[in-house]
Amino acid sequence: MVAAQQKKLPAQKKPKKKSSRRSRVDYYDYSLVAVIILLTCFGLTMLYSTSAYTANLQYGDDMYFFKKQAVISAVCIVAMLLISRLDYHILTRFVTVLYGAAMFLMFLVRTPLGVTVNGAKRWLKLGIQFQPSEIAKIAVIVCLPYMIVKMGKRINTLKACMTLGVLGGALALGAYVFTDNLSTAVIIFGITVGLIFVAHPDVKYFLWIAAAVAALIVAIVVFLYITVDPETNENFRIGRILVWLHPEDFADGAGYQTIQALYAIGSGGFLGRGLGNSIQKLGSVPEAQNDMIFSIICEELGIVGGIMVILLFAYLLYRLFFIAQNAPDLLGSLMVTGIFIHISLQVIFNIAVVVNMIPNTGVTLPFISYGGTSILFLMAEMGLALSVSRKIRFQDI
Repeated sequence: MVAAQQKKLPAQKKPKKKSSRRSRVDYYDYSLVAVIILLTCFGLTMLYSTSAYTANLQYGDDMYFFKKQAVISAVCIVAMLLISRLDYHILTRFVTVLYGAAMFLMFLVRTPLGVTVNGAKRWLKLGIQFQPSEIAKIAVIVCLPYMIVKMGKRINTLKACMTLGVLGGALALGAYVFTDNLSTAVIIFGITVGLIFVAHPDVKYFLWIAAAVAALIVAIVVFLYITVDPETNENFRIGRILVWLHPEDFADGAGYQTIQALYAIGSGGFLGRGLGNSIQKLGSVPEAQNDMIFSIICEELGIVGGIMVILLFAYLLYRLFFIAQNAPDLLGSLMVTGIFIHISLQVIFNIAVVVNMIPNTGVTLPFISYGGTSILFLMAEMGLALSVSRKIRFQDI
């Protein structure tokens, strides 16, 4: 039979059907890590260039500030990566402790444990010296998102918004009363308002409030300008507003730093004098390695260098926005949103002060200005953002 003579063909394996459920891909935001390291390395370079002359005069070592900041930055980057391996949900167990600790530590600044630096008593010495107001920033970034998640749909009510405003406002008030740090208080309150704005579905109320606050600020500035005599005024905050309006009238006094910073930016031109060739850093700009470092960047690297720094920060904020948008839950999204608001406010305030768009606030430039406390808590926030990014799951196509 023909059928019997035919060779038995081997059975062919049926092709496997593609699973209708796509596999999930783990995610880690290496782009955020890269821009943080890039900003830190750039900051160390500019810190050495800015502070070498002053460090050599004061300490006999031109690398004094650089070495301290480099060691702290390296340790903090490692700590950031370790924090990123933790589950950010663990923090929800300690929100009450974190909030209370932030308030208590700020209160301790008013005790003999408080340390005065450059005429301001804002530091606390408990083995190491740090600013407890920086802990208050992290407290508001962690505690308010937790409260918003717990409230759920009740966030729509006025009572819920008032509760959140009181919680964040209390930390801001503590920063102002206990540490006499108005700029940090404004940032903490700004984070509070920003988080409530993001969580609340109705925008129109916030627009009305923003318009009212802007009108009030303008009215206060005009009133002070008309009624306050610069010669007899003794309040340094009112003095800063008057200096901001007409810095040239105070060029030999309170407006000296602002005028010198503007000179530095103007003399840098488009391409700058070249790295290390700043003239204003040779004593003309006081504490140039701190909140006025952006003026030296513009003097040495020009407007191009200043724009590059702004673009780096813009990319950093974009990565934070990406993580917040794709976070696996509302808690993670709001925490990263709080970090986004904090970084953006601090960058805007610092650069606006340097170019005299707002009165002097003493806010540092994140990752670039000198300061161990600042870099420590900034890296902690970045570690928290990376922890949220690790929980993101994308569908593999």
